[in-house]
Amino acid sequence: MITRAFVLLFRLQGWKIVGAIPKEIKKAVVIAAPHTSNWDFVYALAIFRLLKINVRYLAKNELNFFPLNILLRNTGAIFVERSKKLNLTDQVVEKFNTEEELFITFPAEGTRKRVEKWKSGFYYAAVKAGVPILPGYLDFKKRTGGFGPVLYPTGNPEIDLLRLREFYSDKSGKNPELFNLEAIRF
Repeated sequence: MITRAFVLLFRLQGWKIVGAIPKEIKKAVVIAAPHTSNWDFVYALAIFRLLKINVRYLAKNELNFFPLNILLRNTGAIFVERSKKLNLTDQVVEKFNTEEELFITFPAEGTRKRVEKWKSGFYYAAVKAGVPILPGYLDFKKRTGGFGPVLYPTGNPEIDLLRLREFYSDKSGKNPELFNLEAIRF
């Protein structure tokens, strides 16, 4: 499987895992930040494999074609419809409601480019599904990746996003100039 190659690269480059998902948590929204490079995908999948966590991610339905769909499914893709008539948050909540164990990763920035505010879908999916948020990260400067403290959303985004901003304040993406700490807002 391709993730074995990702694990080998992760180890050869001297990365370390910091933090873990508490064993009692069976469902959660996992934030992927800072998201500044395609390498984020490679190292994140290595961490998930090393921790034996089946983390999934959303992929647009337009990518669900052979042979790409095989690779994407094997790395955790959940294909979703992104049309205006289908609410993406509701699709994620439905997925949480039908699975006994599910971790879905969201790049909260929505892109690898510098942004002025985060996408809110991860937050409202967690609130509506009643699942915690796990701040996942890759810090290229320290060559560490893993998870921060579990965040149980209060329903007040200002309070919860302040806690996330504090957590991510010392994290550095592969392209640090693309990570805007002040963008952790809706």
